[in-house]
Amino acid sequence: MTITDAAAERIQALIAKRGKESLGIRVGVRSRGCSGLTYTLEYADEKGKFDEVVSDKGVTILIDPKATMFIIGTEMDYVEDKLQSGFTFRNPNEKGRCGCGESFHV
Repeated sequence: MTITDAAAERIQALIAKRGKESLGIRVGVRSRGCSGLTYTLEYADEKGKFDEVVSDKGVTILIDPKATMFIIGTEMDYVEDKLQSGFTFRNPNEKGRCGCGESFHV
């Protein structure tokens, strides 16, 4: 997994605002949505036993071991426009997405 400069800056800002020390952000996937899977993000206070660790651009991303096979090669970005803002994922393993963009399948 790689992250863009925009994603790294947003992660740093979120961790700084949290008011509690964090190791980084944990990325995972969950069964949800009309296409089957959705990305999850949460603060990571410690490394799980089997978490994959990606340290890049001054941030630490922990990848939930159950998500590793679904997000190999994925780029995480942060996008802001007039209507919405949020993290986006460019995943070469995706075979399709739902119409609203909330879920995907591999």
